[in-house]
Order: sequence, then structure tokens, then C-alpha cells
Amino acid sequence: MSSNGPDPDTLSWAISTTLKTLHATKSTQIQKENFNKLSSYLEKITHILQELTNFEINDSGSLKNAIHVLTKHVSEANNLALECTNRNKIYLLLNSKKLVKTLENITKEMANALNLLPNFISFNGLSQDIIKLSNIMMEPKYQETVREDEIKERIESGIRERNVDRAYANSLLVSIADVIGISTEQSVLRQEYEEFKNEMETVGPAEDVAEVLQVEQIVALLGKADIIATLEEREKKYFSKRNSLGRQPLEPLQSFYCPITGDVMEDPVETPSGHSFERYAIEKWLAEGNNGCPITKTPLKASGLRTNKTLRQSIEEWRDRNTMIFIGSMKSRILSNEEEEVIVSLGKLRDLCLERELHQEWLMMEDYLPVLLSLLSTKNFKIRSHVLVILRILATNNDDRKETIAKTDDGIKLIVCSLARKIKESKLALQLLTELSENEVARNIIGSSQGCILLLVTISGSDDPQVANDAKKLLDNLSFLPQNIVQMAKANYFEPLLHLLSSGSETVQREMADTLSEVEMTDHGKLTVCESGAVESLVAMLSHVDIEMKKAAILALEKLSGVPQNGLKMIKQGAVDLLFGILFRESLSMPILVEKVVATIMNLALSLTSGELDHQEIPFLESEEDVFKLFSLISLNGPNVQQSVLRTFLVVSQSPSGSNIRKTLRKISSVQVLVQLCEHENLAVRSNAVKLFCGLIKDGSENDDTFQEHVGPKCVETLLRIITTSDKVEEGVASMEIISNLPKNPKMTRWILDARALELIVSILTNRFQKPEIMIESASGALSRFTVSSNPDLQKKVAETGIITTLVHLLDSGSSLTKRNVSVSLRQFSESSSSLTRPVKPKSSLFSCCLASPELGCTVHSGICAIDSSFCLLEANAVNPLAKVLDEADVGACDAALDALLTLIAGELLQKGSKVLEGGDVIAKMVKLLSSADVRLQEKALVELERIFRLPEYKQKYKSSAQMPLVEITQRGSSGMKSIAAKILAHLNVLNEQSSFF
Repeated sequence: MSSNGPDPDTLSWAISTTLKTLHATKSTQIQKENFNKLSSYLEKITHILQELTNFEINDSGSLKNAIHVLTKHVSEANNLALECTNRNKIYLLLNSKKLVKTLENITKEMANALNLLPNFISFNGLSQDIIKLSNIMMEPKYQETVREDEIKERIESGIRERNVDRAYANSLLVSIADVIGISTEQSVLRQEYEEFKNEMETVGPAEDVAEVLQVEQIVALLGKADIIATLEEREKKYFSKRNSLGRQPLEPLQSFYCPITGDVMEDPVETPSGHSFERYAIEKWLAEGNNGCPITKTPLKASGLRTNKTLRQSIEEWRDRNTMIFIGSMKSRILSNEEEEVIVSLGKLRDLCLERELHQEWLMMEDYLPVLLSLLSTKNFKIRSHVLVILRILATNNDDRKETIAKTDDGIKLIVCSLARKIKESKLALQLLTELSENEVARNIIGSSQGCILLLVTISGSDDPQVANDAKKLLDNLSFLPQNIVQMAKANYFEPLLHLLSSGSETVQREMADTLSEVEMTDHGKLTVCESGAVESLVAMLSHVDIEMKKAAILALEKLSGVPQNGLKMIKQGAVDLLFGILFRESLSMPILVEKVVATIMNLALSLTSGELDHQEIPFLESEEDVFKLFSLISLNGPNVQQSVLRTFLVVSQSPSGSNIRKTLRKISSVQVLVQLCEHENLAVRSNAVKLFCGLIKDGSENDDTFQEHVGPKCVETLLRIITTSDKVEEGVASMEIISNLPKNPKMTRWILDARALELIVSILTNRFQKPEIMIESASGALSRFTVSSNPDLQKKVAETGIITTLVHLLDSGSSLTKRNVSVSLRQFSESSSSLTRPVKPKSSLFSCCLASPELGCTVHSGICAIDSSFCLLEANAVNPLAKVLDEADVGACDAALDALLTLIAGELLQKGSKVLEGGDVIAKMVKLLSSADVRLQEKALVELERIFRLPEYKQKYKSSAQMPLVEITQRGSSGMKSIAAKILAHLNVLNEQSSFF
């Protein structure tokens, strides 16, 4: 040992600094694993420095400098540890990669300084320890944790997605708190976020915050978390912004639209030339081989695209602004008496709630909850269903809202009522209650709701496994109830009730019937009740002399008849005649029951179309007197009765025996009433009236003066208004079909034209991609009334709209029915072509051929043809599309297309037209039609081929393909077809003229 050691003050200072740094690294909450590794190095360095005081030193001056260098880097480590203790933890987390790099650099610098020490130490053992530690510290292997990487990836993902909701931000902030070691209490999280936000505002350009992540975007993303703001703060911020917006939504700026898609952009990117496009659209443009900007045509590569952050933010602010205005203004529409408007508005609210969780909070702030819950008491199934879906969305993953929904007046009671309704609604209510039951307060309220447990026990026996399981799950959630209540609910509630209904005193029977009409039941429960004998007892009560007994039975039957199997059982038990008897003979003594009786009759009629019949026809409304009396109720009662009566007739008129009912309805002047109801203010009444009217007129109106007598210009205008304004597609289609089937006389046609029906039909067909297919089918059918060849002036008026080209396109894109209707119109047009073609002008002089090109005549019609003047199928390029329709499986479409094509070989056009048909492969397809299963189509092809095969060039070409089908017809066809087939075979030299087939 030597006394010639380094300066004691230097060593003391180094040891003190190292110990201080060691303490700082062990106190750091950020990068714990990495700082623990650094701490282990510092402990070894401290040991080495302490040992140096005991050994001989060769060059104390140089050693002092080495210790100074080492201490300097240890101090840097101390400063880093203190920074990680004092700086905002979120900031440090986002800069974890930079911290790791700094740790590596400091550790390596300390290793280099340590590497100098062995040169001055004579003790070999200590020198070896120093060299070993120095080598280890040269490869420190610090790294970010998996959780740190995951959080940064989630931040990047959130920024990319842009529309992440608050649930995402909340989860992200909680994960960050866990990693950086702070509490998840709101006050702590809020303070940490505010510190981070403030610190980010002071970050200089030299600091690489979170590497490539943008500071503003990170702050905005984490700022979406509602756990850092109180509800009062969020409401104040919302209403402050909403009240400053005005009431009218803003149209999008022109710059918001993508030049390629024509839609408002979601993710706009900017090209070097300064134009913005939807990212996926411009990327697709480039991927398809285009290498220039779609607008400027300047060279463009995908790498040259840059996110247009300013534009994207403007679009998002515009969307939020309009959504706030929309939500704020929608409440009045939901509270309106127009059911269809309410349904549409609720659908839009549902979509908004699904779109972003933020929209759900805006709904709650606008106090929509009481309004939504109140709608559960309406009679409209669609409205109630929409509300249940919206409530479930609001309740999902939000404990506060679950409790708020449960505490709102009568909220749970109204939801429980939906348990007892149609199975679809029952499912929705069950799902909502199950979601709510995850909250303790809501669970207690649900369990205490009258009738809830009983309904759940009943539903748990459902045939639907999902429904049964959901009911059992909810019962398990409610199992905190006293055991006796649950056990009582599990008892067979209906067994004693049904026993008393059949064998009790009259008073008891009436009470049991009242109970059945009042108790909430699922469809499964209703079916169980009727299978247990309730129908027989209730139908028997209809014959009772006591009015109150009848009333109780009617109410119960009306409720139970909503299930088709029950309705059929009631019909078979004779309920129909008894109900008609009460309706027509006793209604004056109990007018309040008319609505219930008619509703029950409607349910019974609906049961006949349910598919539950065992292939037997059950008589219903066979008496003309019953038809007359039931229909007459429309003029004597309000909308509810009117709707039920109309729907009853609509159903039965579409049954196998419906033609007799439709005939009776026309006989009793129902058309006059239906015409009036087409203007009814109640949309349901109007819709059913229009549909019934359509069914009556479809039977044929040409020889029925009833329609001509009662349908005038006003009615036509009403029908067209319905087509343009109704939200119900079926109602619009029915109105269009009425227009199509109205008497085709000049007066009616003039009324229809004056009402601008033609323009509407053309508009629908022209904008076919924006309309439902059934409307296109109906409109294409209606057009044919304007294209009849007997009225060429009207044909010209239609053709001048340019519709013929659209009709040809529909042959490719339309449904089979649309193709059939289009083919009819094209046939009618083509029937006029021969008389409308313009003769080719003869050459006027010897030199005229040198002065102008001669006009070329039509291949078929030999004159000058044009689409809008002669309606020529060739000029319209309709031959090939019509030929394709001949391959359709739909016989009607095939038949209509063939009729249209055959106009090209009518009369003297045979030779020229046949060439056109052959060019379109039509003759070959006609040969195939000889084997068609449809006799009419087969015969039509046969007759026309007989004419075509008179021409030598065709009989030789098609002889081999036509021979076998023709022989088959001579063996199995009708007598007339056999003769024609034999005649063709004679043309083909297969049979001689003296064959027995003739």
C-alpha cells in the first residue's frame, strides 16, 4: 500500500457525486428498469472509487484527470435522473426513446473514463475488475419497455384515425398513468395532463418531442378524455359552442369536395401543385397507372402527397358544427305527431350515436333521455324499437348513463313493458335491461319493477336459445331479490288463470279475461296461453248475453290474435262470424269496442297469410253483405278503424279467393271511397288505401266505368304527389301502378300528361341508380301506356325526352320485370318505325355525288331513321341488348324481348330484318326457344322461324341445330304446332310435302 494516492478531495468529491447520483436513479419512477441497471453500474463504480484510496497509484496527476472525467459523466447521469423526476411524466414517456439513447451515451462515456484507471493502478485484481466493468458498460443494452412501445403506437394510431372517441382517449390516459406510476383519480390525471400541455407550449424546436409525433395532435388526442374534465365543464363548453353556431347547418365549402369522388373528404392530402384529394382516391388514381395530377396533369408520385392538416381540421369542425345544430333541432321532429318523420329522425340519431361516442354525450346534454323514454309508450313498434336501440348505445360502457336512464321517471317501467311485446322488441328490451343491470342502482330499480321478474321467467322458456339465455342471465343479475319473490315468479302463473277462465263463475271468467288482456306477454307466452285452451273459452264468451263478458273476451282475443297460430285457431273455432255479429248488430250499444273488434278481425286476416296454414283454404269474408258492411265502417269511424279495415281487405284481396273480394269491392263503389282516402292526412290510412286501390285496378280497368267515373285530374295529381313525397317505397310503387293501369282513353291520358306524370316517370328511370328497383319496375311499366303505336304523336313526345337510350341501358342493368316492361315499350316504338322513317332523297343532278355524301338508309327500314323521330331499334343500338334478354330465365322478359325483335321482320321487312337478327345471334336463340318449356314462347319462335327459313341462306345455316327440336315438336306438340314444325322440316328438306304430318 502506498501513500502516494490521488488527491483525497478529488476522490471524496467523486464518491459523493456517485452516491448522490445512485440515490437519484433509485428514486426515478420513469424508465425504472433502465435506471436500475444504471444504479447497478454506479454501485460498482462507488466500490472502485472507495478501493482507490487503499492502493498505490503510479501517476496521481493523470489519475485525478481521469476521475474528473468520470465524475463529470456521473453528474450528467444525476442530472438526467433529476430531470426524469422533476419533468412532466407524460412528456418523458413520449420521449422514452431519446432517454434510452441518452442513457446509453452517458454510460459509454463513463465506461471510457473507467478504462483509463487501470493504467495508474498496480493492484492487478482491482485493474481486472475495472476493465471488466468498463467492457460491460460499453454495451449497456438499455431499451424501451413493451408497454411504452404499445402506448406510443396507440397514440400514433389515434392520430391517424382522427375520429377516435373519448373511450379510446380515456383508456389511453389510464394506461399512461399506469406506466408512469401516477394515480388514475381525475384530479391527478387532470393535473398531469395540464402540466404536459403547458410544457408542450414551451418546448423549443431543438427538442425532438415524441420523435415524429406532432405536439398539437398528441395534446388534442389526450384532451378528448372526459376523465380529465367534469361534466359541468363539458356541458359549459358544449353549450357555449352550440349557442354560437346559429340554427341553420352550413353547406360544405367547395374546397371540401374531392375532385375525383365528388364527395366531402375524410382524409385530404395535398399534391405539390397545391390541389387536395381524398387520400384513397388519389392513391387509387396513381395505382391505376396514372402518373400526373388529375387537374394540372403535372407529374405526380405517391411520395409527393402530404396530409392537408388545415383542410382536414376545417372539415372536421364543419361536421361537428352541423352535427351540433342537427342534434339541437331534431328534438322537435321527434316530438311531432308524424310517425314516419319520427322514425326517420330516430334512425338518424341512432346512426350519429354509432358514429362517435361524443355524439352520445351531446344527446345527453340536450336532455334527449326523457323524450326518448316517453316514446316507449307510443303504439308504433318501429318507434319503440329505435328508442330501445338508442338507449342501449347510450348505456353501453357508461356507468353514469346506466344510472341516469334507470332513475328517469318511469324509464325502467316503460322498458319492462317492451319485454311483453313482439319477440323482436322483447329481444331489444332484454338486451337493454341486461346492459343496465351491470350498474348496481339500475339493477335494484329493475328488480323492483312490477311484473319484471314474472316476464323474465316466462321469456326464459323461449324457443329462441339466445332470448332464453339472455333472460336467464338477467335473472341471475337480479338474484339479490328475496328468494320467495323469485320462487313465486318461477311458478306457472297462467295455469290457475286458465283453469278459472274455463270453469269459474261468470264474474271470475270475466276477471280472468281482463287479466289476460292486461298482463304483459311475449309472443311465446301468448302462444302458450292459447295452446292451453284459452281460445275455446274466450270464443265461447263472445256468445254470452252479457255485454261486459263480450267486452272482456274481445280485449283478450285482440291481444292474443297478434300471433298467427292463435289467429288461425280462433278462425277455426268460429270467432269470425261471432265478431261480425257483434260488429254489425251490437256495435251501437258499445261503440268503444268497434276499434278492438276490427283490430281483431284484421289480426285474423293477417294470420291467413302467415304461412302457418296446412295447405287448406279457410273461408273468410265470403259474403257480399259482410264485405259491404265491413267496408262501410271506413266512412263512419276514425283513422284506427279505417286503417284496420283497409289492411284487412288488402290482405284478403291478395288471398287465393281474393279475385271475388276485389270484384265485390268494385261493385259496392269502394273506388270512390279509396280515391278520397288517397288524400287522407293519416299516412297509414293513406298508404293502405293506395295499396288496396292498386289491387283493384290491376284486375283491369279498360271495361270498368267505375274508375273513369271517380278518378279525375285531382286524383291523378294526388297519386303523383305521393310518388314524389312518400317515404314508403311500397306506397309510391302502388301509386305508380295505379297510374299505369288507369283507363287508356284519350281523356284519362290527357289528365295524366297534364299532371306531368310523363316527366316524373322519365326522371325516375333516368336517375335509376338512386331509386329502389321496385320503383324502376313500376315506372318502366307505367311508361308503356305512353308508347302505344296507335298514338305516334304521343310516342314522339316520349322519344323527345331521350328516354329510349335509357330504356336500352335498362336492358342490361334492370331486373327481369324491368326488362320485360322496357321491351314492351321498345316494341311499341318499333311498330311505328316503318311509317316514320324518312325516305332517302334521290340524287338531284349528275354532279351531286361530288358535292356531298349521299344519305345512307336504314338497313331494315330503307329510309333515314333516328331515335327520336322514327324510334328505330337499330339506331338505338337495342338489338344486342334485346337479344341478351332472350337468355333470361324469366319467361315474361324473354317473350317481350322477342316481340320487340320480331318487329324488325314484320311483313315486307323479313329479308332485311333477318340479316339484322342473324347479326345479333337472334335466330340461333330462337332455335333454342323451340325447346322452351313455355308453350306460348315455343309457338311464337316456331311461327317466325317458319317465315325466316323460307329464305335459302338461313335454312341451310340452321338446318342441323333446328332439326331435332322440330322433330320433337312434331311428336309432342299441339296439332297446330306439329303442322308448322313439319312445314319447316319440309323447308329444310327433312320431310317431303306429302308427309303424314301435314
